[in-house]
Amino acid sequence: MKLFYAPGACSMGIHIVLEEIGKPYELSKLGIHGGENYRPPFSELNPKGKVPTLQRDDGSIVTEFPVIARHLAETNPEAGLLPKSEEAELRSAEAMDYCVATIHMQGFARQFRPSNFSSDEATHDKVKAQGREMAAKGFGIMDKALAGKDWVAGEYSIADSAMFYVAFWGKRIGMDLPPNVAAHLGRMMARQAVQRMMEQEGLKT
Repeated sequence: MKLFYAPGACSMGIHIVLEEIGKPYELSKLGIHGGENYRPPFSELNPKGKVPTLQRDDGSIVTEFPVIARHLAETNPEAGLLPKSEEAELRSAEAMDYCVATIHMQGFARQFRPSNFSSDEATHDKVKAQGREMAAKGFGIMDKALAGKDWVAGEYSIADSAMFYVAFWGKRIGMDLPPNVAAHLGRMMARQAVQRMMEQEGLKT
């Protein structure tokens, strides 16, 4: 397997999943700020120009964070990354989708790439502020979901890697994380898989 990633991007979450699984894989770093993700040879593998992108051993490509995470968990059941009960699995999928589709793609995307939401540069500060509000609301919702639990679904799962990367972003840009989200981030940072990912991507806390 090969993971196409950008240091500190949402691909961190899939990088963590691969480290949790513990099987051999390759890393291929992309310079997304220089637009490498939109040029060949990567654009020929994934025309979406997005990370994470997973190339399987047969050369086939899998894209989109929740799909990659689910695929890796299902094909490596011994890693125990899918909750055992139907209810916990439902909550895991629900949380992962919310972290990716709302907190990331609505909240942080507005803060990191306001030009994608408005062509008028004069409105970009307002767009960023809206994004920060959306991310903060999302963290509030996830804080309630984490109440009384160490992990998003009650037991550790792929959803925790999605919760990690958005919380990591929030901390890095100076957002005040609510207590349960902050505690979850601390527990994730203590995991060896996360520490290995951080070292491999050259990231600091």
